[in-house]
Amino acid sequence: MKDSRDIIIRPIITERGTEEMGEGKYIFEVSIDANKPVVKRAVEDLFKVKVVKVNTIVVRGKRRGFGRFSGMRKDWKKAIITLREGDSIPLFEGV
Repeated sequence: MKDSRDIIIRPIITERGTEEMGEGKYIFEVSIDANKPVVKRAVEDLFKVKVVKVNTIVVRGKRRGFGRFSGMRKDWKKAIITLREGDSIPLFEGV
C-alpha cells in the first residue's frame, strides 16, 4: 500500500474550487490508480478531518504539438472531497 503522501499529489486551486470551499468541498490531484476509499483514508490521515464523500474524475490528456512534433499530455485523476460540516483544511485558508 502506498503512503498517504503518494496518493495526494497536489491541491487544485481554481476559481470554482475556491467557491466550493465554502460548502466544505476541496479539490486535489490524486494518483491515477487510487480509488475512492484510498483517497478518503489518505485525506483523513494527512489533514485529520472527517471525509463524508469522495468524487473522482479521470481527466484525459490533451493533444499538444510543437512545429512538426506532436504528442499527448498525460492523463490525471482529480478528486473532489466533501468534508463533515465544521471541518476545514488549513492548507487552503486565505486563498
